[in-house]
Amino acid sequence: MILSERYAIKVCGLAHLDQIQELQKSGVDFLGFIFYPKSPRYVLNHLNLKQISEINHLGKVGVFVNEDVAIVSDITKQAHLNYIQLHGDETIEYILNLKKLLPDTQIIKVFRIGQEVNTEVLKSKILEFEAYVDLLLFDTDSKAYGGTGETFNWSVLDQLDLQKPYLLSGGISSENIAKMENLKVKPFALDINSKFENSPGDKNIDKIQEFIQHL
Repeated sequence: MILSERYAIKVCGLAHLDQIQELQKSGVDFLGFIFYPKSPRYVLNHLNLKQISEINHLGKVGVFVNEDVAIVSDITKQAHLNYIQLHGDETIEYILNLKKLLPDTQIIKVFRIGQEVNTEVLKSKILEFEAYVDLLLFDTDSKAYGGTGETFNWSVLDQLDLQKPYLLSGGISSENIAKMENLKVKPFALDINSKFENSPGDKNIDKIQEFIQHL
């Protein structure tokens, strides 16, 4: 189910079963679980793999950062994940090894965009990866891996000649969503996180539902 005629919705950094159940009722398309121990939203501090596996949803996304391929495979199988989101510096060789272990799991590759960006270099990097992944995700660059709550210059996306659908992340909120209307190549999904929290991992469900209703 796609909530908007134009945008699917991914809520990332989930950690509480009651909130996940509310989001399922709201028809959210993707549920994001962060498996990066350094993240304040590290899901295994709150839920175990069995609990995640029992969540009945076709859009369960596991977010990993430079994790060992065997560990990613093991977690994906135990948690019954549908998508793997690679948020680190994973190589094409890494992705090929992952696909051998998890041929039926879709892969999302994250590209981080800073305030200053060389579009030709970025285009070249994306072109390298597009043939090996299922979806792209663009997020704001930072010194640390993971969400910043800040936006980047979205107009860069129109210069990239994208061949794959993409998710847009990085500081998306009710206040800035209108700026997306200027994009020629719009995202198929919006990835929301820190702007819709009471604290890291504790989502503001009312705020999320209001955001969805106003899309």
